[in-house]
Amino acid sequence: MSKNIIVIAGPTGVGKTKLSVELAKRLDGEIINADSMQFYKDLNIGTAKIKEEEKEGVPHHLFDIVDVLKMYTIYDYQKDCRAKIKEIEDKNKVPILVGGSGLYIRAALYDYKLESEEIKLDYDDLTNEELLKKCKSIDPSCDIHLNNRKRLVRFLNKYENNSQVENNSKPLYNFTIIGLTTNRENLYDIINKRVDKMIDDGLIDEVKAFYDKNIRSKAIETGIGYKELYDYFDNKITLEEAISLIKQNSRHLAKRQYTFFKHQFPTIKWFETNYQDFNKTIDEVEKYIRG
Repeated sequence: MSKNIIVIAGPTGVGKTKLSVELAKRLDGEIINADSMQFYKDLNIGTAKIKEEEKEGVPHHLFDIVDVLKMYTIYDYQKDCRAKIKEIEDKNKVPILVGGSGLYIRAALYDYKLESEEIKLDYDDLTNEELLKKCKSIDPSCDIHLNNRKRLVRFLNKYENNSQVENNSKPLYNFTIIGLTTNRENLYDIINKRVDKMIDDGLIDEVKAFYDKNIRSKAIETGIGYKELYDYFDNKITLEEAISLIKQNSRHLAKRQYTFFKHQFPTIKWFETNYQDFNKTIDEVEKYIRG
């Protein structure tokens, strides 16, 4: 019988990376990325990608595997992640999925069938007004401009694909899912300080390198930290506004991540992160996993 898969989930900035490395050392595991932005090469600072020295010798998979100009879909991840799970289990080691992209995790672990690439509908029969109305019926806070048909269509296609993943509830693997959490005030403070550190670490230069090459791929257009700074470089907003938006969008992402994991993974076990003594959090999680 295959070993139980471990999933470490939760919002951005809550300590998933550090926990995953420590658990991998204790459980003889290998880590599989489940963050939709960390698949891309050279998106490092803005995605808070793990540094080589932080891996502490633990094998990490599905990081830096796709050029930023290419698309990496849920369909691609489903195939690659399942192959890595088998590869790790064949070595009699424990696969540990780590990240905040719940849809990708569901696609990998649940019986979500895709024949080829994700759904790509063109909605040619709908006017821009009808597209916007449809988007707002899904998300009343949708603020896509009426004339931006490309983004309206992308929003609807994403919704269609996400619905397929969310609505399939048959798991293909035995897995234990761990969620790290902290109170909202603390999390938002961590996120804000994290963004400030990204700026200090060179995020502006990282993004400018892509901007100067006129790279406007989906990863750049949707990635928090990248899309906001592109608007700054386009002289649409000030640098201060861009940084404020990065913080705001990161906080909104964290809120959506909580909602998704709570609703879509009913067996998730939440642990309050102990920032004063993180080893206690690791010990608690290990004890729970070992039963």
